[in-house]
Amino acid sequence: MKKLLALLTVTASPAYASSGLEFSLNNTNFVVLLAFLLFVAVLIYLKVPGLVTGQLDKRADGIRDELNEARALREEAQTILASYERKQKEVGEQAERIVSTAKDEAAIAAEQAKVDLKASIARRLAAAEDQIASAQAAAVKEVRDTAIQVAIGAAGDLITKGMSAAEGNKLIDAAIKDAEAKLH
Repeated sequence: MKKLLALLTVTASPAYASSGLEFSLNNTNFVVLLAFLLFVAVLIYLKVPGLVTGQLDKRADGIRDELNEARALREEAQTILASYERKQKEVGEQAERIVSTAKDEAAIAAEQAKVDLKASIARRLAAAEDQIASAQAAAVKEVRDTAIQVAIGAAGDLITKGMSAAEGNKLIDAAIKDAEAKLH
């Protein structure tokens, strides 16, 4: 410190004053220069530049690690995206196959329904024809039965008018014998 004061006193001589620089503690520029040099010396003594560069290096390493992690996450996301796109494509193809199969099955079912409908119509026509034939046979039988009844009634009237009691008894006996022969 004594050396510094000696230097200051030497430099504060009138020879230096003629140069326009004044090294006095009353000169604010000189005091600011001294304070700045003292501040820089203290920073260097406390190793602040090393600490600052260490902090900056730590920060740079942290940023580098974050970038590497972000890059890895991006690659993982791209892999997952590609996987989902592949799955989506597979699902789309599967859906197309399902729709195609459903259309084919629907066409087959429609053809089978046409065949079944034709068979059903044929069965109903056959049943209707059988009913018509049965109704015709029943009508013919009914007409015959009615004709037979009318004929029997007319024959009975003719026989009763033109036959005597003895002839009637003979016919009844003959009918009884004929019935006995047919029943046994």
